[in-house]
Amino acid sequence: MIEVKLNFRDRGEGNVVILIHGLFGSLVNLSSLAKELGEMFRVVSVDLRNHGSSDHSQKMDLASMAGDISETMRFLGISEAAIVGHSLGGKVGMQMALMFPNLVTNLVVADIAPVRYSPQHNPLLDGLQHLNAMSVISRSEADDVLSEYETDRAVRAFLLKNLERDNSGQYRLRLNLSAIIENYHVTLTAAPQGGPSSCPVLFLKGQNSAYIQDKHYQEINRIFKRASVRVIDGVGHWLHIENPKVFNQLVSEFLIND
Repeated sequence: MIEVKLNFRDRGEGNVVILIHGLFGSLVNLSSLAKELGEMFRVVSVDLRNHGSSDHSQKMDLASMAGDISETMRFLGISEAAIVGHSLGGKVGMQMALMFPNLVTNLVVADIAPVRYSPQHNPLLDGLQHLNAMSVISRSEADDVLSEYETDRAVRAFLLKNLERDNSGQYRLRLNLSAIIENYHVTLTAAPQGGPSSCPVLFLKGQNSAYIQDKHYQEINRIFKRASVRVIDGVGHWLHIENPKVFNQLVSEFLIND
């Protein structure tokens, strides 16, 4: 029985690739990759619980979110799939490979490591909370609010994709912000549990990002016996947005050749 139903987009034919976005994201975030892979694979893009148009739940840990993916696969009649996940989506993908090894053929993890991260203050949460408490009637007004917390226009544009207009004409966030805040410093910073795994895994690191560091390589190789790491030059944590051409190319080559 599906407790949390995920919103998804299903396109193409052939071997299945499941795309999983990161925190504050939705299935549209990897749309460029989905379009490219859709010419060769059946691509299923999902909204994680508490994101996009998926169901909400106050429970939000890696095991539950991995279970959501496995239930979605069962619902769609998919027996196995490759998984591509960015940031939190990468952690969910790793947890999938560790919990359900028979379901995952190979895995791409974009700019996240299989480690517990130290809880840090996230100004984006403050900005989204501020926005959530307001009556916003335009996207430009929402952008002005977020600009007090985030100077990068591209990051603000990414966050504002969570806005939707309600029946009164005001904009609201589709995110279940209370659940994200409640779990942010506990389960969402946790490391995936289980292993070791023989699943082929490609880790993609943004050169300017600190999410995958040299000290993490030992843990990557301990958990994932068939792991490799590639660095994309000149980009940070949003590597799939900053250099989609190289990102898409590396993902495609790995999925085709592995």
